[in-house]
Amino acid sequence: MAKAKGKATATVKTFPGKTALTTEERHRMIAEAAYLRAEARGFRDGDPLEDWLTAEAEFDRKRSGTRAA
Repeated sequence: MAKAKGKATATVKTFPGKTALTTEERHRMIAEAAYLRAEARGFRDGDPLEDWLTAEAEFDRKRSGTRAA
């Protein structure tokens, strides 16, 4: 079997009317938002997974232009 040549391409997630982001950019932005959530509560009494999931949902909601329910 032959090896694929060249660089791997990054997946791009797009939202209508928004600049496309690579998977890496999206990940970095969500990680930063999750970190800021933990920092705001003094890194106490929280769950890193919950911080991530909340930051991810908020990020996607903002990028898509929808409001929270």
